[in-house]
Amino acid sequence: MEQLYIFGTGNAAVTKCYNTCFAIKKEEEFFMVDAGGGNGILGILNDMNVDLSQIHHLFVSHEHTDHILGVVWMVRMIGAKMRADTYDGDFMIYCHKRLVSVIDTLCRLTLQGKFYELIGKRIHLTGVNDKETRKILGNEVTFFDIHSNKAEQYGFTTTLSNGKTLTFCGDEPLNSSCHSYAKNCGWLLHETFCLYEERERFQPYEKHHCTVKDACELAQEMNAEHLILWHTEDSDLLNRKKRYLEEGTPWFKGELFIPSDREIIPLTL
Repeated sequence: MEQLYIFGTGNAAVTKCYNTCFAIKKEEEFFMVDAGGGNGILGILNDMNVDLSQIHHLFVSHEHTDHILGVVWMVRMIGAKMRADTYDGDFMIYCHKRLVSVIDTLCRLTLQGKFYELIGKRIHLTGVNDKETRKILGNEVTFFDIHSNKAEQYGFTTTLSNGKTLTFCGDEPLNSSCHSYAKNCGWLLHETFCLYEERERFQPYEKHHCTVKDACELAQEMNAEHLILWHTEDSDLLNRKKRYLEEGTPWFKGELFIPSDREIIPLTL
């Protein structure tokens, strides 16, 4: 059965944890989603015993720095393994079609030619359309436009081996036009910027984000079984889990998760 590897849980401005990114592990392979804002992803992969040779699929949700810059490091290090003949097969990077040229340009401007030249040969920038389905790790993955107000951004939904649906909403509140992807899902992966009680301090709505209470009310409306909240502020990491659970539990009757960086969640519940 699948497991969810949490690489990072913070928003763009965090300094005490890594930016939100994760992977679904099935058997010994990983489907990675975003890569955070820098080479910190490499240390996290090492800490969690994830070898780059186990990652052949990466989805990039959008162009913001805290999601895309780590992709350059993934290309750099996987490219090095390819050149050393320690990486079998190709590396697939999925994103919406207008993001392909952005990733290509970042790699062209920052990587040595010997790594950049692998793009189009063994590293493939693959543009996907709204509602397009691809088979990744044997599962059907359907990508969808989240209708962001900031930058074009995609999420996805997939059915796990146990028949449960997992839906990743990106890093903005789930748009009403996308409710069909989250309705009755087994696992809902949703952003939350801060506690509702601290909304005046962090101003999540001005940044097109939501609070713990908001996300839990939405998950309850969607009748989700499990809710994972991340993409948060990092002002009180030591007590984040406790405080977020206390605010969210009254509003969501399913199982609520407030993960930490480097946590592994079994998707078998």
